Amino acid sequence: MTHSQQFLNEARQIIDQIDPDITERMVTLIDQTRHRQGRLFILGVGGNAANASHAVNDFRKIVGIEAYAPTDNVSELTARTNDEGWPSIFLEWLKISRLRPDDLIMVLSVGGGNLEKNVSPNLVTALQFAREVGTPILGIVGRDGGYTAKVANACLIIPTVNPDHITPHAEAFQAVVWHLLVSHPTLKLQQTRWESLK
Repeated sequence: MTHSQQFLNEARQIIDQIDPDITERMVTLIDQTRHRQGRLFILGVGGNAANASHAVNDFRKIVGIEAYAPTDNVSELTARTNDEGWPSIFLEWLKISRLRPDDLIMVLSVGGGNLEKNVSPNLVTALQFAREVGTPILGIVGRDGGYTAKVANACLIIPTVNPDHITPHAEAFQAVVWHLLVSHPTLKLQQTRWESLK
């Protein structure tokens, strides 16, 4: 089997194992947030930050919910990293944004954050703050989901079908899942461009 055949076969296995009941719970939480005029904050680092930026666009444009990714402001992000330290960058950003119980946090991460292993501690401190505030949490994560999976109101763990490909599959399937969400008839308000040109 070639690498391409193997990788695509793994993708098929992942699709078959994703639990649609979890995505439906996510839809409900996003819909409730939009109806109470809450905001959606999408947190991710590395490749997940790029996914967060893309997802913010889709949730704002297609779903009509006020959405933000702290990593979209590189000046603030690097100033906070330099002056305050990496672990608190999202925490302090959310404090300035006056995070409320009516808002919603979505985490896009491979590991979900782990303080003991010092992996994405910025996600953990942000989620601890969200829990203090009473803000619901969603996660689309890989592996065991880390801290995100432990505290989220709804968390989809992308199944691990090959331990050598945890990161690429987790990051790729985040896009599949958020596109599922924004195209869900309960959430979708605006037609996407190519579909409007039938």
